[in-house]
Amino acid sequence: MKTLKIATRKSPLALWQAQHVQSRLAQLHPDLTIELVKMTTKGDQILNSPLSKIGGKGLFIKELEMGMKQGVADIAVHSMKDVPYAMPAGFELGAILARENPFDAFVSNQYETIDALPQGAKVGTCSMRRIVQLSAKRPDLKIVDLRGNVNTRLKKLDDGEFDAIILACAGLIRLKFANRITQEILPIESLPAVGQGAVGIEIRQDDTEILEIIKPLIDQQSTDRVTCERAMNARLEGGCSVPIAGYSTIAGNKITLTGLVGKVSTGVILKYQLTGAVSEGQLVGEAVADKLIEMGAKEILKEG
Repeated sequence: MKTLKIATRKSPLALWQAQHVQSRLAQLHPDLTIELVKMTTKGDQILNSPLSKIGGKGLFIKELEMGMKQGVADIAVHSMKDVPYAMPAGFELGAILARENPFDAFVSNQYETIDALPQGAKVGTCSMRRIVQLSAKRPDLKIVDLRGNVNTRLKKLDDGEFDAIILACAGLIRLKFANRITQEILPIESLPAVGQGAVGIEIRQDDTEILEIIKPLIDQQSTDRVTCERAMNARLEGGCSVPIAGYSTIAGNKITLTGLVGKVSTGVILKYQLTGAVSEGQLVGEAVADKLIEMGAKEILKEG
């Protein structure tokens, strides 16, 4: 192979991720020409509706997969939190890179913390997961749907449309907006999305040549953690229309996963934590999902 083509969305964060992969691969394979193929997805085009109402996060990757299928691109770079739990036929995850800060960020120009927000303050987010956890902590807040890329969302805050907004720390850090993180929201207050902060590379199934090229980018600990979280999500059959959160940590040879399922309309939140061997992360994820199902998650998911 002389040229490797990377499919990417055109948003600043997506481009940062693709360029990061491009740069890493260029260092590893100096004889390889690496090009970006910039594409627009349905998720980028429809900005006036919550993702949960127009088909979920898979809308951000379908066009990229079509480009790979047609031979326009060889790999696609994604935020792992945007990758559906079930990969479509003919595709697989080839690599998960080292994870950035996985937490959510509270961003405000006037208030230092969520607790400092006045009664009825207006907070922007498009995430059902964030909404149900934020509402549990502060039921008085007015939570308003907020779509668009990171720069667009920050501008809306700066223009006074919101008292605060919630974004992912990873996106702000990568786009050099770390100084805009007013408060890092720790998992004890609000669990992040499954795979949040991690970048993944999607390849055509069984493409051994490509796999060999990207293999050095694999970060084993991040892969173990994200695999565990995604196993829970897969067992729950979790899409974007219901709030599902999952966050894992590794200490020694043990992995601990905390999983959550919620329902915005009722405020019900189910939560469970389990520790097991890192080598059995998949089973830990599935066991957490099974416990959540036992607690009533399936009923919530069906209604979602």
